[in-house]
Amino acid sequence: MLARAHRITRGADYRSVVRRGRRCVGAHLMSYTAVSVDATPSRFGFIVSKQVGSAVTRNTVRRRLKAISAGLVDEIRPGSQVVIRALPAAADAPYEVLAGEVRRCLTGEHR
Repeated sequence: MLARAHRITRGADYRSVVRRGRRCVGAHLMSYTAVSVDATPSRFGFIVSKQVGSAVTRNTVRRRLKAISAGLVDEIRPGSQVVIRALPAAADAPYEVLAGEVRRCLTGEHR
């Protein structure tokens, strides 16, 4: 589970990361990463719209993304703020595929 200290909860924080963050696009998700100079804990936010599917499907996708992010908290730079937006294709993607895309975007292997 992703601890509260590692979650983005305010709408203004979501907007800030999406507007000024570095974007990485995959087949199933899009991520935005903004890094600050202070050593605050890395934080994650998730956007899963109704285009992804029913409430059950959206919650499943969100839980998968949270679990993947919880495993990557120690691997990314402190002070990072990450917003992950699930695309409609994420509803049918296996866990391993989502994990690979998130890891690729957060470790900078997308260049």
